[in-house]
Amino acid sequence: MRIHARGDAARLDGVLELVAFAAKPCPLATSLDELPRRIASIVRADVCSIYLLEGDDLVMRGNVGFPPTALGEVRLVVGEGITGTAVECMRPVTTAHATQHVNYLHFPSLGEERFPIFLAVPVAGAQGPLGALVLQRAKEPAFDEREIELAAALTAPIAAAAERAHLREALRGERRTTPGGGTRRVTLPARPVFAGSAVGMVAAMRRPASRPAPGEKPSRKRSIEALDAAITHANNTLVTLVARARAQSLDHSQLELVRTIVADGRLRERVLELVDEGKSLSIALQTVGGEAAREAARTGVGMLEDRAREISDVCEALAMLCEPDRRGAIPRGAVLVGDRLTAFDLLVTAQAGLAGIALSEPVTTDSARTMLGLLGVPAVAAVSGLFKWVADGDLVLVDGDHGFLRLNPSRAEVSRVRASHKL
Repeated sequence: MRIHARGDAARLDGVLELVAFAAKPCPLATSLDELPRRIASIVRADVCSIYLLEGDDLVMRGNVGFPPTALGEVRLVVGEGITGTAVECMRPVTTAHATQHVNYLHFPSLGEERFPIFLAVPVAGAQGPLGALVLQRAKEPAFDEREIELAAALTAPIAAAAERAHLREALRGERRTTPGGGTRRVTLPARPVFAGSAVGMVAAMRRPASRPAPGEKPSRKRSIEALDAAITHANNTLVTLVARARAQSLDHSQLELVRTIVADGRLRERVLELVDEGKSLSIALQTVGGEAAREAARTGVGMLEDRAREISDVCEALAMLCEPDRRGAIPRGAVLVGDRLTAFDLLVTAQAGLAGIALSEPVTTDSARTMLGLLGVPAVAAVSGLFKWVADGDLVLVDGDHGFLRLNPSRAEVSRVRASHKL
């Protein structure tokens, strides 16, 4: 009889340590960081990537060997590329010259041509494929049969981590709550926009009320004071953000446009005309925004329509700043959720002390990315099923590193995020 002591075989030690790690439930983000590192060490690979199947897309969610920006951004469909072929066939695929393979799909941002020795293994779940494990080397030897068998066995903890995260049920759009009324833990896949993790209560941005608040109508003098104070506040916010954007060499043209609208004396004059006609300050501001939108719509000119939307956003932001609505206030440390970030959101939330941001729509322009970046918090976009699963007051974890929004994170997940902020 022989007891195989620690140190007798590095690969055996690595496998046993990975099995011990996989036996302990842990946050999906931890698994996606730890498993590639451990598997790469066991198989002696320069690159190890974990792809998860999200709808029709295989998305890189875990990796060692490539830049962190690849997570959530490198995507292919089943059957596409060597990795997609492995998932389509549900069998391992290997090649010693990946770039020469007929199914090779090149991602310029990765520089993966440096690692031509390629092994892709499908990750199987109880109801079908869950993703793929991809291993790459820069130099010989090619992956042999024993390594392929080992890699296939090492997909089991990946499958367990993905199943525990309930990714599949989130993508199927199942019920938000259990039949007994308890709230489920679900991981919603997204695209990472700004790195970092944050935990907070969900706060959806509310627009100003479309009807005047009950009570005595303020005097013209008080309305002027409130409007001028709101304009000053908005302008000061924009001056600070523009300076920050310049310091970071970011595109600030959109911010300058918004600043021009805020400082436009004609807007102020028109609002006060409507106040003199008997409208409340908030309704007067919203009326001006509506007038701009209707005028632009009549022209049918896209550029004018875009500017009208900015004017409407500025007017509604000034309305919120003039007559703050406590129901619409964003609590400090909240996670802001919405379809997209607009000038309205920026002006109202820039000083709210947000913890993170989650958007249902993708970020497609440099100006939108700049606005998100200037808020300086972890952010994800294109969140799958955001409004089907998330509501005001829910506790969520924004994972801007891997591209996830975790509904009702565990205590361990919350503790991990808070501990990382203290470092």
